[in-house]
Amino acid sequence: MRHTGPAGTIKVVLVEDKPGVRASWVKLINSLSGFSCVQTCVSGEEALRVIPGINPDIVLMDIFLGHMSGIECTARLKHQLPKLQILMLTAVEDDELVFMALQAGADGYLLKRTTLEDLHVAMKEVMRGGVPMTSEVARLVAESFRQTAGPSRSPAVQLSAREEQVLIFLSKGYSNKEIASQLGIGVQTVGGYIKHIYEKMHVRSRAEAVARYMINKS
Repeated sequence: MRHTGPAGTIKVVLVEDKPGVRASWVKLINSLSGFSCVQTCVSGEEALRVIPGINPDIVLMDIFLGHMSGIECTARLKHQLPKLQILMLTAVEDDELVFMALQAGADGYLLKRTTLEDLHVAMKEVMRGGVPMTSEVARLVAESFRQTAGPSRSPAVQLSAREEQVLIFLSKGYSNKEIASQLGIGVQTVGGYIKHIYEKMHVRSRAEAVARYMINKS
């Protein structure tokens, strides 16, 4: 169902196949100042059809959908819209599943039993460039890179001095706007640096980029 939110609000799309859960989350999102649920989708297939045309700020994506999983849908959406912020929704805190979602490009996750306050904090955090997740999941992400990158810094990752600066700010949770202000450059320029960082590191999300940075730093 398509809705229109007030001008200047952060546009949120919810992908959830259960009607009752969907209605509850829409109510929660719309109760938060500055946020508006502008679209709901009942399947991954519908999400892929309609979300690119809406170009929202945040997608709340259920991991367990019908024919297409939320993880597969996330990977496809991220390929089309790399800057889209996707938070996974899960009823059960399955670290392995959430880890797979982060590998697919998700920017964090929320438990379905989360409080209104936690939802608000997580959506504000992801808009600032943060990665809402538990320490257990963060360790899984880090461990994955330890296994694939080995004990030392990968020689294939050669970042420029400016890209290194941008990555350091990303690891501190800075948004693109805040990084631009710190470095005295344009927001679009920061976006370009982040794109190059992703390409060089062979990652698709801030979570993966920051995890690899922390491992190579240690």
